[in-house]
Amino acid sequence: MKKYIISRILLVFLLLAMVSVFSFIVIQLPPGDFVTKYMASLEREMGGTLGPEYETALRRQLGLDRSMVEQYFYWMRNFLRGDMGRSMEWRVSVNTLIKDRLPLTMALSIITLALTYLIAIPIGIFSARHQYSALDYILTFIGFIGIATPSFFLALVLMYVLSKYFGLSVGGIQSIEFLNAPASFAKFIDLCKHLPLPIFIIMLQGMASIIRVMRGQLLDEIKRPYVVAARARGLEENSLIYRYPVRVALNPIVSSAGNMLAAIVSGMTITAIVLNVPTIGSLLYNALLSQDMYLAGSCIMILSALTVIGMFLSDILLVLVDPRIRFD
Repeated sequence: MKKYIISRILLVFLLLAMVSVFSFIVIQLPPGDFVTKYMASLEREMGGTLGPEYETALRRQLGLDRSMVEQYFYWMRNFLRGDMGRSMEWRVSVNTLIKDRLPLTMALSIITLALTYLIAIPIGIFSARHQYSALDYILTFIGFIGIATPSFFLALVLMYVLSKYFGLSVGGIQSIEFLNAPASFAKFIDLCKHLPLPIFIIMLQGMASIIRVMRGQLLDEIKRPYVVAARARGLEENSLIYRYPVRVALNPIVSSAGNMLAAIVSGMTITAIVLNVPTIGSLLYNALLSQDMYLAGSCIMILSALTVIGMFLSDILLVLVDPRIRFD
């Protein structure tokens, strides 16, 4: 087990190094760069043309006069020292932008992931144990809706309904009167009132998928000979189901925890844009549009690290759920 953990940690660093290279290349694949877009917008505002001297000076100031390889090693060297560079669009340190949005991103991701599993797994078990019942049909119908409905569309519908018919403040994470207010208990309560909507929207699609997987796996498992034999010996039904078939049925769900975290983070991006929630995903989206390479690269690295760590933890959890699995 120790050898497995050490080898996986080494693979994590190797994978993140590969992600940093490929992401830095992909960010610069579109024609032009930040200076090209910035000068085009500046010329539109001024109604004139800026000379090549201004472009040359701006590229030198931002470090874009170097080759792509030099830019990558300059960024990576500083990144490993804890300095993610300076955002070209925001004109502030990338560390500051990430620090402002990382806590909310982590909180939303962890809360959503935990609630998704805590709600979806019991529903999947109930649906499998009461196959073809009225409630099973209702849960199946809701599950299909959750899988088929895009999160951004659901966000728009709920924003309209809650605002028009219930008069609730939706969008953002704070009401207008608390935006610039100092930290207080009232501000915290207002934050808690705004978080359930994005959490519910992000959670619904993943929850529906897990319900379907749990139901299907458990239905296959409870028909196996060892379950039939245990039931014939008079083993109590609840003890039988939760001690053996449920643990086996959990394997694919636990192994997909890392992928689920990545899906939550990626699904959070569009939802965050629609609901105006300041997460790293929406920051990455704006950075890619403006080709702010240091900010975009740093966001990708952080989100990739979250995904890789999630995959690593899911592999470790597999051992705890199913003692038959050994990584030696």
